[in-house]
Amino acid sequence: MVCMTAPTFANLLSATHWKLALQTGVGTGVLALLITLTPAGTLFARRYGNALLMGGLTALADAWSHPGRFGFEYGEALLTGLVSGLLVLAASFVFEDGARRVRQAWAWVRGTRAAR
Repeated sequence: MVCMTAPTFANLLSATHWKLALQTGVGTGVLALLITLTPAGTLFARRYGNALLMGGLTALADAWSHPGRFGFEYGEALLTGLVSGLLVLAASFVFEDGARRVRQAWAWVRGTRAAR
């Protein structure tokens, strides 16, 4: 998902960008699935381990799917992986405890009390 929106929002209409973003996403998903079959798969159950794994796997999949555009050969892939890991970490805080924070914010917007 990061690959689809991170560079510029103008790229959202580019078929080439969608192809690269989908390649990176599928590559990350396949790698994550394979890791769940190993002892390292237990890291997915931990907040920081999950963010580290997903960031690293996204960087690997991005480096595989296309060459970088930065001066450093794998700079774009590393930046994409870093942003992906940070988004996973942020989502783990937002969606913890049955998305309690999301429900509270929605209740505040609607002017009602949150269901427990």
